[in-house]
Amino acid sequence: MVSFGQSAAGPRLRERGGGFRRRAGRRRLLALALLAGLVGPAFAVDPGEKLADPALESRARSIAAELRCLVCQNQSIDDSDAPLAKDLRILLRERLRQGANDEEVKAYIVARYGDFVLLRPPVKPQTLLLWGAPLIALGAGGFALWRAFRRRGTSTPAPSPLSEAEKARLRALGLDPSGQS
Repeated sequence: MVSFGQSAAGPRLRERGGGFRRRAGRRRLLALALLAGLVGPAFAVDPGEKLADPALESRARSIAAELRCLVCQNQSIDDSDAPLAKDLRILLRERLRQGANDEEVKAYIVARYGDFVLLRPPVKPQTLLLWGAPLIALGAGGFALWRAFRRRGTSTPAPSPLSEAEKARLRALGLDPSGQS
């Protein structure tokens, strides 16, 4: 039995082990850096976009949090880095600077892009399918499960025994018709 210390390869293995520990330390440091990046807020607003008046900026941020990025579709324009989201943020801030209230700004953007731009679209005849789609999907899934369990509960009929002609054909092929090997 050869131990690492007695073998010629021993020192190299120990060196590799030290290198492995350093790489593992680097990996841990990289993982911590990535985790720290995920923990902080991920707002995409550039400093140049921000309004000088803190009250107006606060209003702009709250409105932007309610508007959908038309490129990303699952993010607000406040969180998105897409160029269209940036354009919408700039448009929103321009309207606020001109003296429009929050509802007027939203109405202006909805008039240009439709109800889809709102993260929480209003319930009206044009958006009923949008609001009802989760219920329809849930109902369809429940129906599919009900059908699957109903089919599972029915038993299949037992196979009929082999006729003498079928048994003779199996014997001719060299197989045992009784099913025993």
